[in-house]
Amino acid sequence: MEVPLLDLKAQYATIKDEVLTAVGEVLESQRCIGGPKVAELEAKVAEISGCKFAIGVSSGTDALLNCLMSLDIGAGDEVITTPFTFFASAGSIARTGARPVFVDIDTRTFNIDPVLIEAAVTERTKAIMPVHLFGQMADMDAIMAVADKHALAVIEDAAQSITSTYKGKKAGSIGTAGCFSFFPSKNLGGIGDGGMIVTNDEELYERLMIMRDHGQKPQYYYHYIGGNFRLDPIQAAALLVKLPHLDSWSAGRRRNAAYYNEKFAQTAVETPYVSEDCVSIYNQYCVRVPRRDEVLSHLRENGIGCAVYYPVPLHLQDCFAYLGYDEGDFPEAEKAAKEVLALPVYPELTGEMKNYVVEMIISFIDACVKSVKR
Repeated sequence: MEVPLLDLKAQYATIKDEVLTAVGEVLESQRCIGGPKVAELEAKVAEISGCKFAIGVSSGTDALLNCLMSLDIGAGDEVITTPFTFFASAGSIARTGARPVFVDIDTRTFNIDPVLIEAAVTERTKAIMPVHLFGQMADMDAIMAVADKHALAVIEDAAQSITSTYKGKKAGSIGTAGCFSFFPSKNLGGIGDGGMIVTNDEELYERLMIMRDHGQKPQYYYHYIGGNFRLDPIQAAALLVKLPHLDSWSAGRRRNAAYYNEKFAQTAVETPYVSEDCVSIYNQYCVRVPRRDEVLSHLRENGIGCAVYYPVPLHLQDCFAYLGYDEGDFPEAEKAAKEVLALPVYPELTGEMKNYVVEMIISFIDACVKSVKR
């Protein structure tokens, strides 16, 4: 049996005609930059996120970069974030000339450990960038308490967590701004790159809008050195078709996660911990398993898609060697990198497919345990 880690074709088959029609409307209009589709998507994402404003941008990475630039963060500044995440979080900080300052993660949630943040604050710190990893929001009350105490901006990297909640509040709505990604693998994925920024700060919103269009307003009058961060209407059109399905798709992922949780109970598989304060959208379903790399190879050999998020923490990546971190500086992040394995969780999985995943993992681990006992 083949069980891919993600099957976008299965999702597309259910909405193909609507997507083709929506994209065709954009092509017929030849309004290929900005326009009503982008504005409509912005309004709807702002609404589902509990925010006043939304700005469509070219990617989740550019959402982060636009926020940093619009907050005047640059050379000589520091931004606190996590080493256990996708490159874009720290990469966007470094691209502004600011210094990423890493703080270790909570061993249960994989999110930044708020208890450790204040010790990392210096006179150069300008912002905190928590990442709502794998679909679960970070401990935002504790993070905001530190931010408020030190007058810091908070940029929520919510690339993996659109519509996730923390104490009833939506991802992106608590900090200074929130950033989403519409990369095709996301719960709300486009047909290419795309992203969105949400905020309740009108002044920041105005600057973000200017910054995404090279810093100009009106045309050819430049107030800032911005970037080409625009979301194109073809992406907006496809996303508007998908948006009404987002809640049901995320609910399907939660059902599949609950199934795995039940089947892996009483085994050596450590299932994802979700805080009682949070509702996760399970952008990934990541477990910890003994002999992770052997389990990964076994699953792939038997037709099951799986992946490691993330094999090398950011503080140990070559491009960040200049920051001066060493192995052992963030033990929880390093431990997670050696143990975490993502399993298929997309809503189109059948019962047979889920059963196969569970059986392949448990039987392999049991065989490993028996061989050790011998």
